[in-house]
Amino acid sequence: MNVRPDSSRPSTDQSPAIREAEVGTAEAGLRFDQALAQLFPAYSRSRLAAWIKSGDATVEGAQRRPRDPVLAGERVQVRVPDEPALDDQAEAIALDILHADEHLLVVNKPPGLVVHPGAGNRSGTLVNALLHHDPSLAALPRAGIVHRLDKDTSGALLVARRLESHAALVALLAARDIHRRYEAVVLGTLVAGGTIDAPLDRHPHDRLKRAVVEEGRPAVTHFRIRERFRAHTRVQADLETGRTHQIRVHFAHRGHPLLGDPLYGGLRRPPKGADDETLAVLRGFRRQALHAERLSFVHPVSGDELAVEAPRPADLETLIARLRRDTEANPPEWA
Repeated sequence: MNVRPDSSRPSTDQSPAIREAEVGTAEAGLRFDQALAQLFPAYSRSRLAAWIKSGDATVEGAQRRPRDPVLAGERVQVRVPDEPALDDQAEAIALDILHADEHLLVVNKPPGLVVHPGAGNRSGTLVNALLHHDPSLAALPRAGIVHRLDKDTSGALLVARRLESHAALVALLAARDIHRRYEAVVLGTLVAGGTIDAPLDRHPHDRLKRAVVEEGRPAVTHFRIRERFRAHTRVQADLETGRTHQIRVHFAHRGHPLLGDPLYGGLRRPPKGADDETLAVLRGFRRQALHAERLSFVHPVSGDELAVEAPRPADLETLIARLRRDTEANPPEWA
């Protein structure tokens, strides 16, 4: 799959953005609306559907119905209308900036911080913080945020600071050229790493959840074991795709949900005979044990390889240290 901004448009922040992609083997045969969602994951399905209806999304320069299939090699083009400036308010919320240049930022998002304002969360979000840090981000789609992290997932999050860099970074994301590495603690003791290749879509009965669905969107997670505890495992997870809740759903599907995950069954099961301190740490960990620890990609302007790592937040650091001490004090048979 190849995705790129239209190089013929003027490089001004007020120009409409043109996105192009070539239908690959993974999208061939899909409905136009389904293929569009896979080729342009930075945009919501509702926006893509509106652009199909308005003629801003075309195949080989012609309009298609949402249900029409696409073929390998066909060129898909999306004209993204000029974005109105965000009307969200800037707020003086502290940001942990891991990398900054005139084209992009990488922010270390703390757990508990909502990324985008929404119903019931019009303030106190990462967008509000970014608008205070750099008011010019109001002119960019989603204040320049290129990808999402769940409210209770911590770690590295990428933000564009120019329309051109936003277009380039969205293209890199769609082409799977932004590499995202996570650290997680899951329930149970895994014996080996591997790959989870299981398609995801909305849960058939719960609108808040995602689920493994046979006809869902392709989703692939590669993982390896970093450390085994008595009743938990610390894993490294590398995303090949980046679906909503992907790591959380994939490990739950394997029977090893993330510790503390309120949606997917990550009950804080203590190791047998755990001491009071271990029990207190487990009871006090009230989110999914997931941290986006590393982003790596080719800088869209300089062409340099950029790798940015986010240090663990204190709650995850404390959790891992406590589980390690519990295991050392009560060595399992496999140790």
